[in-house]
Amino acid sequence: MIPHHPVTLDQSINSDENHYDKPEEACGVFGIYAPEKDVAKLTYFGLYALQHRGQESAGIATFEGKHVYLHKDMGLVSQVFNETILEELPGSIAVGHTRYSTTGSSRRVNAQPAVVDTRLGKLALAHNGNLVNTIQLREELLKSNFNLVTSTDSEMIAYAIAEEVNAGAEWLEGSIRAFHRCQGAFSLVIGTPDGIMGVRDPNGIRPLVIGTLDSSPVCYVLASETCGLDIIGAEYLRDVEPGESVWITENGLASLPWNQQPQRKLCIFEMIYFARPDSLMHNETLYSYRMRLGRRLAEESPIEADIVFGVPDSGIPAAIGFSQTSGIAYGEGLIKNRYVGRTFIQPTQSMRETGIKMKLNPLKDVLFGKRVVIIDDSIVRGTTSRKLVKALRDAGAAEVHMRISSPPVTHPCFYGIDTDTQDQLIAATKSVAEITKQLEVDTLAYLSWEGMLVTTKEDTNSFCSACFTGDYPVAIPEQVKRSKLILEKAIV
Repeated sequence: MIPHHPVTLDQSINSDENHYDKPEEACGVFGIYAPEKDVAKLTYFGLYALQHRGQESAGIATFEGKHVYLHKDMGLVSQVFNETILEELPGSIAVGHTRYSTTGSSRRVNAQPAVVDTRLGKLALAHNGNLVNTIQLREELLKSNFNLVTSTDSEMIAYAIAEEVNAGAEWLEGSIRAFHRCQGAFSLVIGTPDGIMGVRDPNGIRPLVIGTLDSSPVCYVLASETCGLDIIGAEYLRDVEPGESVWITENGLASLPWNQQPQRKLCIFEMIYFARPDSLMHNETLYSYRMRLGRRLAEESPIEADIVFGVPDSGIPAAIGFSQTSGIAYGEGLIKNRYVGRTFIQPTQSMRETGIKMKLNPLKDVLFGKRVVIIDDSIVRGTTSRKLVKALRDAGAAEVHMRISSPPVTHPCFYGIDTDTQDQLIAATKSVAEITKQLEVDTLAYLSWEGMLVTTKEDTNSFCSACFTGDYPVAIPEQVKRSKLILEKAIV
């Protein structure tokens, strides 16, 4: 059965007033094939570890033979699930999802996994990424008389698979046919009555990893990041490769490269900011890469100062690296309220006018009279950075120097990151000197594009850095380029 939860209030938690001035990740996906295990609870903890990838909604679907059980709702993982709900999700297969909307509004109906009927039974699909041919795909599905109930590209992928399966294809064959109809970024976990599938687009823009649980028979786990494996004691096996589909059943794991011309283009922002610092990429934690970014930043843009610190939490590893290379003492200048998440309760206008501080608070005795260097991973609109600089000056900082451990963000992302339209990106319309003046910092410097890529220690051509260069690995239709909002206007 699939429990139904009526929506009584359509609340958006993406208001400008509450929008943090950072790129936002689209989603976290998790899947597990584990006979005789409590797959719902394991998935809950996996999603808990992936909470940073999406805080708007969460969902879990489980399979017990042909029966599918589903629970999803708005809110954090810990708000959506409790012991009673998890006990009502039996089975040996589970698919989980945490969502941050980039296409499709913030409503419960758009929460995932997306569950649809097929000739072979129900499928449950969890998606990280964005398609760029959504309008075309939607038109095709509507012509086939599918009743699309959400405004997400994820539902369209699920129905594309259903269309192929209903035409006579088996799970793998039908899914692969559907994947060829999809353009853009998609890392998928797909549950079926017969097994679970993990898929990445031919560029591997969004991450997806495979792990194993030490049991008999061997249990397999799929997750957006290795932190989703660590929390349940699973061992990292390998990444799902770009253009690969893995099929996990009672017979084990089978690999099927479904695209013969993969070209690896992992989003570089996954390494700079999105993924958790303890997650593994390229056989090392991202903490190590981010420290190297800070070291390179200190080499490229030295400054004389008394203390260096990072914007919690994502700026801290780079700040440590900057300190190590520059010799400037590392300290803490800002304290983060770690219990502030996305909330439906917004401060009133009068509270905003009095300067309510929900996330960061400066340490006045540490900052007073000091020349400070503040390290952040990116600047998008500049609104938060300007407020932060003002707070540091109000706390008594004598000089405020800002260093950014990535290049200027000049182009929007269409592959699963919620960035502003180009005219709202501060670096797309202003020079570094103009941004320096607007933020009211003494000096400002960004890491170079070359430094960012060389510091990966990997093939520099194996990353998508379109948000810095405008060089998109998957062609973006002109109508989508004109406005990131055109997709939502067309499909809502």
